[in-house]
Amino acid sequence: MLTRWWWLAALAAVVLPVALSAQAPSAGEALARAVQTHYDTVKDFTADFEQAYVGGALKRRTVERGTVAIRKPGRMRWDYAAPEKKLFVSDGTRLYFYVPADRQVRVSAMPADGRAPTPILFLAGRGDLLRDFRVEEVPPPAGASGARALRLRPVRPEPEYQTLTLIVDSGTYALRQLAVVDAQGGTSTFTFTKLRENAGVPENRFVFTMPRGVDVITQD
Repeated sequence: MLTRWWWLAALAAVVLPVALSAQAPSAGEALARAVQTHYDTVKDFTADFEQAYVGGALKRRTVERGTVAIRKPGRMRWDYAAPEKKLFVSDGTRLYFYVPADRQVRVSAMPADGRAPTPILFLAGRGDLLRDFRVEEVPPPAGASGARALRLRPVRPEPEYQTLTLIVDSGTYALRQLAVVDAQGGTSTFTFTKLRENAGVPENRFVFTMPRGVDVITQD
């Protein structure tokens, strides 16, 4: 559960630090480059988010909500408020996952470059969108007026997901939504509202303070 959760957290920040290569663009590549041009200027952002997951044999839908703060490179904080409180923090070196009801904190190291999956490379500011993905512009979801969508398929097979789809504002290219299709065919959709870019998120926002009396499970 922890592995899938922090993968989703990492994927939701995938567009921030990408560096596009200098190939002649297709339609999808042209959109990717436009998104990149915008995000080259974004050093951090904060937002409210809703994460909806549809999966399993019965295709049940679950919804969680909270706030997120992202800062390049590799810093992120996801505060889940409902239906259960959870906290995920990356300080750029280590990953912390805390569920207060369980009185337990799981800690793992940020993977090194040689064994890091593609989304982690993006968070570290060393990814290359056109090198690591096949990009394709696709129709935006129903009801997403004034938006464009970019589907990303990993060039290198990834065990945790099959595709990512970024939905961005057609005028500003700010991120509105991100959909992740996992290896089991389930779909997690992150919808962002109240997005503030370059909000000046301080470094101490990404410092995790270990609560008293919790069990600590280290997974290096």
